[in-house]
Amino acid sequence: MSPQESNFKRFVEVGRVVLLNSGPSAGKIAVIVEIIDHNRAIIDGPLTSVPRQAFSYRHLSLTPLRLSKLPRGAGSGCVRRQLEKEGIVAKWENSSWAKRRAAIEKRRSLNDFQRFEVMLAKKARRDVVRKALAKA
Repeated sequence: MSPQESNFKRFVEVGRVVLLNSGPSAGKIAVIVEIIDHNRAIIDGPLTSVPRQAFSYRHLSLTPLRLSKLPRGAGSGCVRRQLEKEGIVAKWENSSWAKRRAAIEKRRSLNDFQRFEVMLAKKARRDVVRKALAKA
């Protein structure tokens, strides 16, 4: 491994798309627009209704997505234009991470009868697979 090569792929940097883990905007994505210090950054999410605010790194998850050529301290309008231009929200919604989060949220919102229907569907699928394997 060369001295320049790093094991880390996601860095705290201006333009990095982050997932918020706590607060009123938990589960939404935003963009780091300015780094305050080793503990906090200013984030902004104009397309996901996340207000511009200082946010602690311990309440963020860095995503692999990044806005290219976003200047430091960019305003909400500039961030909005870059997000729309690069299609970041659509890329996030198509990522396996976002799809897995949506599936977990959907599963959590099921009522008792819906969970019962899922159980019956799983049993039916298991039965079809078992019969197909028995034939083979």
